[in-house]
Amino acid sequence: MRLLRTSAVYRPQGDTWLLARALGDAGVGPGSRVLDVGTGTGALALAAGRAGAREVTAVDVSLSAVAVAGVNAWLRGLPVRVVPGDALARDYPEPFDVVLANPPYVPAARPEHPRGLARAWDAGHDGRAVIDRLCGRAPGLLERGGTLLMVQSDVADADATVARLRSEGLKAAVVDRQRQVFGPVLRKRAGVLEERGLIAPGQRWEELVVIRADRTL
Repeated sequence: MRLLRTSAVYRPQGDTWLLARALGDAGVGPGSRVLDVGTGTGALALAAGRAGAREVTAVDVSLSAVAVAGVNAWLRGLPVRVVPGDALARDYPEPFDVVLANPPYVPAARPEHPRGLARAWDAGHDGRAVIDRLCGRAPGLLERGGTLLMVQSDVADADATVARLRSEGLKAAVVDRQRQVFGPVLRKRAGVLEERGLIAPGQRWEELVVIRADRTL
Protein backbone atom coordinates (compact mmCIF):
# COMPACT_ATOMS: atom_id res chain seq x y z
CA MET A 1 0.00 0.00 0.00
CA ARG A 2 1.49 3.31 -1.09
CA LEU A 3 0.95 6.12 1.40
CA LEU A 4 1.53 9.84 1.36
CA ARG A 5 4.22 10.70 3.90
CA THR A 6 6.54 13.52 4.90
CA SER A 7 9.93 13.35 6.61
CA ALA A 8 8.24 14.47 9.85
CA VAL A 9 6.07 11.34 10.04
CA TYR A 10 7.16 7.84 11.07
CA ARG A 11 7.49 5.58 8.06
CA PRO A 12 5.52 2.31 8.20
CA GLN A 13 8.00 -0.53 8.74
CA GLY A 14 8.04 -4.18 9.74
CA ASP A 15 6.12 -3.62 12.95
CA THR A 16 3.33 -1.81 11.09
CA TRP A 17 2.86 -4.60 8.56
CA LEU A 18 3.09 -7.32 11.22
CA LEU A 19 0.24 -5.66 13.10
CA ALA A 20 -1.74 -5.19 9.89
CA ARG A 21 -1.41 -8.92 9.24
CA ALA A 22 -2.69 -9.67 12.74
CA LEU A 23 -5.62 -7.35 12.13
CA GLY A 24 -6.46 -9.29 8.98
CA ASP A 25 -6.23 -12.59 10.85
CA ALA A 26 -8.43 -11.33 13.69
CA GLY A 27 -11.03 -9.86 11.36
CA VAL A 28 -12.97 -6.63 11.76
CA GLY A 29 -16.68 -7.23 12.02
CA PRO A 30 -18.94 -5.15 9.76
CA GLY A 31 -19.97 -2.03 11.63
CA SER A 32 -17.11 -2.20 14.13
CA ARG A 33 -15.77 0.90 15.85
CA VAL A 34 -11.96 1.05 15.82
CA LEU A 35 -9.40 3.19 17.62
CA ASP A 36 -5.89 3.57 16.18
CA VAL A 37 -3.47 4.79 18.87
CA GLY A 38 -0.61 6.82 17.39
CA THR A 39 -1.74 6.55 13.78
CA GLY A 40 1.31 7.99 12.00
CA THR A 41 0.57 7.83 8.27
CA GLY A 42 -2.76 6.16 9.03
CA ALA A 43 -1.69 2.79 7.60
CA LEU A 44 -3.46 0.72 10.26
CA ALA A 45 -6.52 2.95 10.36
CA LEU A 46 -6.87 2.56 6.60
CA ALA A 47 -6.48 -1.22 6.90
CA ALA A 48 -9.33 -1.27 9.43
CA GLY A 49 -11.48 0.90 7.19
CA ARG A 50 -10.88 -1.34 4.20
CA ALA A 51 -11.72 -4.39 6.33
CA GLY A 52 -15.23 -3.09 6.97
CA ALA A 53 -15.07 -0.92 10.08
CA ARG A 54 -18.00 1.46 10.34
CA GLU A 55 -15.96 4.14 12.07
CA VAL A 56 -12.23 4.50 12.72
CA THR A 57 -10.84 7.10 15.10
CA ALA A 58 -7.15 7.72 14.46
CA VAL A 59 -5.20 9.79 17.00
CA ASP A 60 -1.65 11.14 17.01
CA VAL A 61 0.28 13.74 19.01
CA SER A 62 2.06 14.85 15.83
CA LEU A 63 0.17 17.48 13.84
CA SER A 64 2.16 16.41 10.78
CA ALA A 65 0.90 12.86 11.22
CA VAL A 66 -2.67 14.07 11.66
CA ALA A 67 -2.47 16.00 8.38
CA VAL A 68 -0.85 13.12 6.48
CA ALA A 69 -3.23 10.44 7.82
CA GLY A 70 -6.21 12.68 7.10
CA VAL A 71 -5.18 13.10 3.47
CA ASN A 72 -4.47 9.38 3.07
CA ALA A 73 -7.96 8.55 4.39
CA TRP A 74 -9.63 11.21 2.23
CA LEU A 75 -7.91 9.99 -0.92
CA ARG A 76 -9.36 6.51 -0.33
CA GLY A 77 -12.80 7.62 0.82
CA LEU A 78 -12.59 5.59 4.01
CA PRO A 79 -14.53 6.24 7.24
CA VAL A 80 -11.48 7.42 9.19
CA ARG A 81 -11.63 10.44 11.49
CA VAL A 82 -8.17 11.74 12.39
CA VAL A 83 -7.79 13.86 15.51
CA PRO A 84 -4.77 15.41 17.26
CA GLY A 85 -3.66 14.68 20.79
CA ASP A 86 -2.66 11.94 23.20
CA ALA A 87 -4.94 8.99 22.47
CA LEU A 88 -4.51 7.64 26.00
CA ALA A 89 -5.47 10.92 27.64
CA ARG A 90 -8.65 11.52 25.64
CA ASP A 91 -12.22 10.74 26.64
CA TYR A 92 -14.36 8.88 24.13
CA PRO A 93 -18.16 8.80 23.99
CA GLU A 94 -18.25 5.00 23.94
CA PRO A 95 -15.79 2.10 23.99
CA PHE A 96 -14.38 0.46 20.87
CA ASP A 97 -14.68 -2.98 19.33
CA VAL A 98 -11.03 -2.94 18.24
CA VAL A 99 -8.07 -0.93 19.51
CA LEU A 100 -4.89 -0.92 17.41
CA ALA A 101 -1.56 0.28 18.77
CA ASN A 102 1.99 0.47 17.52
CA PRO A 103 3.27 2.47 20.48
CA PRO A 104 6.78 3.81 21.06
CA TYR A 105 8.80 0.97 22.60
CA VAL A 106 12.49 1.80 22.14
CA PRO A 107 14.40 2.42 25.39
CA ALA A 108 15.56 6.02 25.31
CA ALA A 109 19.24 6.87 25.51
CA ARG A 110 18.57 9.95 27.66
CA PRO A 111 15.93 10.87 30.25
CA GLU A 112 14.71 13.94 28.36
CA HIS A 113 11.17 13.90 27.00
CA PRO A 114 11.35 12.99 23.29
CA ARG A 115 10.71 15.68 20.73
CA GLY A 116 9.98 15.69 17.03
CA LEU A 117 10.08 12.40 15.14
CA ALA A 118 11.68 10.63 18.15
CA ARG A 119 8.26 10.65 19.82
CA ALA A 120 7.38 7.79 17.47
CA TRP A 121 9.91 5.45 19.11
CA ASP A 122 11.46 6.81 22.34
CA ALA A 123 9.64 5.37 25.37
CA GLY A 124 11.56 6.00 28.55
CA HIS A 125 14.37 4.13 30.28
CA ASP A 126 13.00 0.62 29.65
CA GLY A 127 10.85 1.30 26.59
CA ARG A 128 7.61 0.84 28.53
CA ALA A 129 6.49 4.41 29.25
CA VAL A 130 3.65 4.29 26.73
CA ILE A 131 3.07 0.53 26.80
CA ASP A 132 2.26 0.56 30.52
CA ARG A 133 -0.14 3.49 30.06
CA LEU A 134 -1.86 1.61 27.27
CA CYS A 135 -2.20 -1.54 29.37
CA GLY A 136 -3.79 0.44 32.17
CA ARG A 137 -6.23 2.20 29.86
CA ALA A 138 -7.12 -0.79 27.67
CA PRO A 139 -10.05 -2.23 29.67
CA GLY A 140 -11.86 1.11 29.58
CA LEU A 141 -11.25 1.58 25.87
CA LEU A 142 -12.72 -1.79 24.91
CA GLU A 143 -16.33 -2.78 24.51
CA ARG A 144 -17.25 -6.10 26.11
CA GLY A 145 -15.99 -8.66 23.62
CA GLY A 146 -13.59 -6.08 22.19
CA THR A 147 -10.00 -6.72 21.19
CA LEU A 148 -6.72 -4.87 21.62
CA LEU A 149 -4.00 -5.63 19.07
CA MET A 150 -0.62 -4.09 19.76
CA VAL A 151 2.90 -4.62 18.47
CA GLN A 152 6.15 -4.14 20.35
CA SER A 153 9.74 -5.34 20.49
CA ASP A 154 10.87 -7.95 22.99
CA VAL A 155 13.55 -5.40 23.94
CA ALA A 156 10.74 -3.75 25.94
CA ASP A 157 9.75 -7.04 27.65
CA ALA A 158 6.72 -8.47 25.87
CA ASP A 159 6.14 -10.97 28.70
CA ALA A 160 5.64 -8.05 31.09
CA THR A 161 3.03 -6.61 28.73
CA VAL A 162 1.07 -9.86 28.62
CA ALA A 163 1.21 -10.14 32.41
CA ARG A 164 0.09 -6.54 32.88
CA LEU A 165 -2.87 -6.94 30.51
CA ARG A 166 -3.92 -10.10 32.32
CA SER A 167 -3.68 -8.28 35.65
CA GLU A 168 -6.11 -5.72 34.20
CA GLY A 169 -8.65 -8.50 33.65
CA LEU A 170 -8.05 -9.09 29.95
CA LYS A 171 -7.36 -12.39 28.20
CA ALA A 172 -3.94 -11.76 26.64
CA ALA A 173 -1.38 -13.71 24.60
CA VAL A 174 1.26 -13.28 21.93
CA VAL A 175 -0.33 -14.18 18.58
CA ASP A 176 2.49 -13.49 16.11
CA ARG A 177 6.26 -13.01 16.07
CA GLN A 178 8.86 -11.81 13.62
CA ARG A 179 12.61 -11.52 14.05
CA GLN A 180 14.48 -8.69 12.35
CA VAL A 181 17.90 -7.07 12.52
CA PHE A 182 18.24 -3.80 14.39
CA GLY A 183 17.30 -0.67 12.52
CA PRO A 184 19.33 2.56 12.74
CA VAL A 185 17.96 3.68 16.13
CA LEU A 186 18.57 0.39 17.95
CA ARG A 187 21.98 -0.05 16.32
CA LYS A 188 23.10 3.28 17.76
CA ARG A 189 21.81 2.31 21.21
CA ALA A 190 23.04 -1.27 21.29
CA GLY A 191 25.81 -0.47 23.77
CA VAL A 192 23.40 1.27 26.13
CA LEU A 193 20.92 -1.60 25.88
CA GLU A 194 23.66 -4.09 26.70
CA GLU A 195 24.68 -2.05 29.77
CA ARG A 196 21.07 -2.06 30.99
CA GLY A 197 20.73 -5.80 30.43
CA LEU A 198 17.95 -5.35 27.88
CA ILE A 199 19.82 -7.31 25.19
CA ALA A 200 22.54 -9.94 25.28
CA PRO A 201 26.16 -8.95 24.54
CA GLY A 202 26.60 -8.73 20.80
CA GLN A 203 22.88 -9.04 20.07
CA ARG A 204 21.90 -7.00 17.03
CA TRP A 205 18.44 -8.34 16.35
CA GLU A 206 15.04 -8.03 17.98
CA GLU A 207 11.86 -10.04 17.95
CA LEU A 208 8.69 -8.10 17.18
CA VAL A 209 5.57 -9.54 18.77
CA VAL A 210 1.88 -8.88 18.33
CA ILE A 211 -0.10 -9.14 21.54
CA ARG A 212 -3.83 -9.69 21.50
CA ALA A 213 -5.93 -8.86 24.54
CA ASP A 214 -9.67 -9.51 24.71
CA ARG A 215 -12.16 -8.05 27.14
CA THR A 216 -14.39 -10.99 27.97
CA LEU A 217 -16.31 -9.45 30.89
